[in-house]
Amino acid sequence: YHVNLMASRIFQGIGVWEAMRPDVNPIEQIRLSDADYPQVVQFNLSDLQTPALGFVAEHRVLLDALRSFVADCSNVTCLCPAEVTHTVFYPDRVELALNHAGDVYQVQAQLLVAADGSRSPIRQQAGIRTYGWQYWQSCVVAFIQPEKPHQNIAYERFQTDGPFAILPLPNNLCRIVWTAPKAEAEAILALDDEQFLAKLQQRYGDQMGKLALVGNRYLFPVQLMHSNRYTLPRLALIGDAAHCCHPVGGQGVNLGIRDTAALAQVLKEAHQRQEDIGSIQVLRRYDRWRSLENLTILGFTDLLNRFFSNQFLPLVILRRIGLRALQAIYPMKLVALKLMTGLLGRIPNLAKL
Repeated sequence: YHVNLMASRIFQGIGVWEAMRPDVNPIEQIRLSDADYPQVVQFNLSDLQTPALGFVAEHRVLLDALRSFVADCSNVTCLCPAEVTHTVFYPDRVELALNHAGDVYQVQAQLLVAADGSRSPIRQQAGIRTYGWQYWQSCVVAFIQPEKPHQNIAYERFQTDGPFAILPLPNNLCRIVWTAPKAEAEAILALDDEQFLAKLQQRYGDQMGKLALVGNRYLFPVQLMHSNRYTLPRLALIGDAAHCCHPVGGQGVNLGIRDTAALAQVLKEAHQRQEDIGSIQVLRRYDRWRSLENLTILGFTDLLNRFFSNQFLPLVILRRIGLRALQAIYPMKLVALKLMTGLLGRIPNLAKL
């Protein structure tokens, strides 16, 4: 996962970042480029005056630290894995039936927070509608061991068939996210390892020498989705249950982390004022905070993908002028970098170090 600066500060704020940090790799430079156009936009540490521009970690690193943290919370009961089999909303509470290891648990609470993915059964059962679309693209994801050091550089290369990202991981591993039209992505996945590496080398470049494949390759579809509301009485949606975006720029998981911090802040402040944390009056504060910010990022990633994933000559000329301007005009560059690192918008208290 790409963990942006805002997400890392939220993790630091809740006290889990130190456990994650040894297995997280910093990004010290970001390079944006458009196909074979020689102009490269470089974002450096000096642009933000921060020790890193972001971080990259494997999924298990984040999950293990968070699970360990929750296990140490004396006021938290964790039932995992569990399936929600029944949900009933009442004016003053929500009641759940949970299936955990063959046992059924009945749970009552003031508030249900749904973080059950883009196909969220809880969201669907609540009748919250979504809008969006499936992209014409899919992503091939793999871990690569390059011959030469990756030097903590992240690459985002915009090709006419879709973005191609290289993210630096610990132990000189790299994670690639190769976006291509669906049929082409399936064909790339179907190649044997030798053919895949030969094709990858053309896209990857020779700056890190010979490449070796580590583990399996995976394919996942790409979609844009936004819920028309994040809250109902006794219910709040966060993360992919509320929204999904194109992976360009690595924003998806970071939006979910920011949702969580925002909701936690709204609930804490409401509790301190002795308000009902499940009331729609309280939950609307979270909805107003996050829905517009998330929609902005969804629109930005969609525009970025469409703007670069084509060969329409006027757009090709326009985007290459844009790359030159981005490199040359520092205020424009700084706004783009702050958007990518999550430093624009309202900052949750947890991230105020």
